[in-house]
Amino acid sequence: MRGTLYVVAAPSGAGKSSIVNAVLARDPQIALSISFTSRQPRPGERHAQHYNFVTADEFQQMIDAGDFFEYAKVHGDWKGTARQSVEPQLNSGKDVLLEIDWQGARQVRNRVPNAVSVFILPPSRDALEQRMRSRGQDSEAVISQRLAAAREEMSHYGEFDYVIVNEVFDTAVGEMCAIFTASRLRREPQVARHAGLIEALLS
Repeated sequence: MRGTLYVVAAPSGAGKSSIVNAVLARDPQIALSISFTSRQPRPGERHAQHYNFVTADEFQQMIDAGDFFEYAKVHGDWKGTARQSVEPQLNSGKDVLLEIDWQGARQVRNRVPNAVSVFILPPSRDALEQRMRSRGQDSEAVISQRLAAAREEMSHYGEFDYVIVNEVFDTAVGEMCAIFTASRLRREPQVARHAGLIEALLS
C-alpha cells in the first residue's frame, strides 16, 4: 500500500520546524524528507540533517535535470524536494512529510491531489516577530524581509486542508498528530489495510 504524502507550510517564525520535530518524535510511521537549499547554513544546522546544502549553480543543474518533486525561490534562495527523497519511501508504504513553503505545497498538490496539507499560523503578528528575533540567527535586514513576506505567505492558508494556530505549543503538536491519525482512518487506506478482515466480516 502506497504511503500518504503530508505537506506542512507556515511563514517563517510560526514554529513549523519545532512542531514537525515533536510530531516525528511521537510518530515513527512518518519520515521527513530532507529538502535541498541554496542558502548558507544557519548556526547549528548540519548538511543532510536539516537541509542538503548546495550552491545555486548545483541547484540549477538539478532543476535542469528534472530532479525535483517541487522547488521554489524563497527569500532569494532556492529550496526544493528531490524526487528520489520522496517516491521510493511512498512506494514502500511509508508516510512522508514535506516541510515546505506555500509555493512548493501548490506544486505538490497539483502533482499529488490526494496529498494532505496543513498550514500553521502564529497567534498574532507580534508573536511572529518575537519568535523570529528570539532565534538570534538572522540579521535585522533578514528579519525585516521575512516579516514583509509573512503576510503574503499567510494569505495562502485557504489552499490547505487543515489550519493550526500555534499559540500553545503542546496543543499544536497534539492537533498535528490528530490530523495524521484521522488521515490514516479514511476509508480507502483502511480498506486496503484490513481487506482480509472486511472480506471475512461480510462473507
